[in-house]
Formats: sequence, C-alpha cells, structure tokens
Amino acid sequence: MAVVVASLSACAVAPTSNTVYRTNQTQNEQTVRMGVVESVREVMIDKGQSGVGTVAGAALGGIAAGSSIGQGNGSLAAGIVGAVVGGMIGQHVESNINNRKGLEITVRLDHGEMKAITQDADEVFRQGDRVRLLSNHGVTRVTH
Repeated sequence: MAVVVASLSACAVAPTSNTVYRTNQTQNEQTVRMGVVESVREVMIDKGQSGVGTVAGAALGGIAAGSSIGQGNGSLAAGIVGAVVGGMIGQHVESNINNRKGLEITVRLDHGEMKAITQDADEVFRQGDRVRLLSNHGVTRVTH
C-alpha cells in the first residue's frame, strides 16, 4: 500500500515535455520564434523527492523486520534496523522513479540570439534542425 502511495505521488509532478500542455496553458496565445538547433545535450531531469519513498520504506522495513525477527528487545532492535534499511531502500527507489531523460537544446534564433531550453527527451532534435520556440508565461518549449 505504501509503495503504491509513493509511486502515485511521484507521478504528481508536472511533465516538461513539449507535447504536454496543462489546462491553464491551453487557449492562450504563444509567442513563436524560429531558429536552428546549434547543439543538443542529454541531461537528467530530477523531479525532486517528496520523502514518501523514505517513509514508506522505513515503515515497511520496520514492520517486516520487527514482527518476524526475535522477541522483546530483539524484535525492537530488528524493527529499528529494518526501518533504517527500508528507509534507505525507499529513498533510492523514489530517486530512480523521479529521474528521467531530458535534452538541453541550444537554438540560434533567426535574429542571432542564442537560447537554451531543457525539456523531456520525447522528440529527436539534431544539430541543424529548423525548430520553433513556443513561449507563454515563462514556459518555452522546442518543437519541429
């Protein structure tokens, strides 16, 4: 149950894809600028950690170890060790779930200015590609 909650909370962060629009981004005028891709660099996008993985792992580890190992003080000690180990595992799992591949795309606009935009790696961009930069309320995305 706790793992399911941790997984669902990891999905709550807004995507940085050029193909995903939030409701408040629709039916708004966007500024369109044209340019050419100068370079593309693979990056990792870290959505951050909510702490749910650590807490869920600690709870599961503490319960599992405490209820199955020893009695009395031995059970308590096993529960503490299980909670620490479970918390570390939960934090690692949440960290891996929350990282995804991204691209840093550097574009030379038609008037010569350079811009770099980082977004999800869900579209292929190559040096020399003609692209559009779509901007609205501080959010810019690169598309073909």
